[in-house]
Parts: sequence; structure tokens; C-alpha cells
Amino acid sequence: MRSGGTKNVVVMTVAAGLVGTFAIPAYAFAPGTDGLQFGATAQTQLTKAQPQAVDVADDVIAAPLSEDGYDAVTGEEIRAAEEARAAEEARQAAAAAMTSYAAEASQYSAPTQVSGAASPSAVFSVAQQYLGVPYVYGGATPAGFDCSGLVKYVYAQFGIDLPHSSNAQGAAGTQIPLSEAVPGDLVVMSGHIGFYAGNGQILHAPYEGTVVRIQPIWTSDYWIVRI
Repeated sequence: MRSGGTKNVVVMTVAAGLVGTFAIPAYAFAPGTDGLQFGATAQTQLTKAQPQAVDVADDVIAAPLSEDGYDAVTGEEIRAAEEARAAEEARQAAAAAMTSYAAEASQYSAPTQVSGAASPSAVFSVAQQYLGVPYVYGGATPAGFDCSGLVKYVYAQFGIDLPHSSNAQGAAGTQIPLSEAVPGDLVVMSGHIGFYAGNGQILHAPYEGTVVRIQPIWTSDYWIVRI
């Protein structure tokens, strides 16, 4: 009886120990204990690490992946590429406009001569007939004008053959004071020319995408020439 009772006590003690062991919560073996199997992994350490900051230059706006690594593309390079693309598109548009212009210009013969002297008022009266004609680079007929092409075509109707150049046309006449300017005189500026329209305005062929029109003169850097 004693022997059996002793065995029962031992069995119960061992069983209680096992139950107690199984009841220990999982967090009792949290990473960081001495056991190798419970050590913090590299992933755990990275997870617990503080947020990290990386400085990136303000001008870096894209980093495409290349075979060898990352190539930083600067904003300046992006802008240069965009400008080159815009310039090429403008060139193609001008070429298309010139092709269309050439086909239409062939319909026009030499300008019809008008009677009378090339007074400023007579010149301005003829120039107004071309309001609304589209701008075409190199154009010198009613199919399309650039700035000096318009001036050349108008004066040709008075028997005056001017060169197709704004600078040369400006040098072909006599510069007069602005106070003496009347509609039909020439407004000359660096790289551009048109007809004075009175009240500080100019009748001219401005640039690609526009038409012959009258508008206020936008700069004080110009002078008046009378042919």
C-alpha cells in the first residue's frame, strides 16, 4: 500500500509539472532569449529598426532602371528633350505649311499693279486687303505671308521691288520721328517688320499659327521708316 501510494504521488507530481509547462504562454519564449532558436532574425531586426531617410537631389525627377543599375535623369535633361521635341514638331508643321503654300501660291501670278504713287495712305489701303491671310514662313503671296513677304508683296503692286528681308526693307527707306508716323509707314524692329496702323498699332504677319492682323505694338524698341 505504501509503495503504491508513493508511486501515485510521483506520477501526480510529474503530471502537474507537464501541465504547467504546457500552460506557459508563447510570449515567455519571445525572441531575445539566450536560446539560439529564439534569437531575433534579420527580418525582425529590420522591422524594429527606426525609419530611415534618403536624401535625393531636387533635380532628379526620374530614375529608370537600366541593365547595370539606376540612371538618374535630371529635370534639365527632361526639359531639353521636351524642347527638342517641340522644335521638331514646329519644324514639321512649318514644312507642311510650306508644302501647302507652294501648291496654292502657284495660282498667283505677279501682283497686279495699282495706279498712283506709293504714298503711306495708298500702301496701307492695299495692305488691309490681306487681313486674315495665314502666316507662312517664307510666304510672299496671298496664299500665305511672313512679315517681310507681306511688305514685299504690297510694295510690288506699286512697282517697288523690295528684298524679302525685314532688315533690308528697313534699310531701304528713310527713318522718320515717331511723331511723324502715319498709317502705311513701316514699323521696323530687330528681325520683324510691318505697317504702322496708327494709334500705336501695327498691321503685320506675326508668327506661325496666326494670320495677318492689327494689334498694339508690344515693345518700345522699334523705329519708323518711310519708303
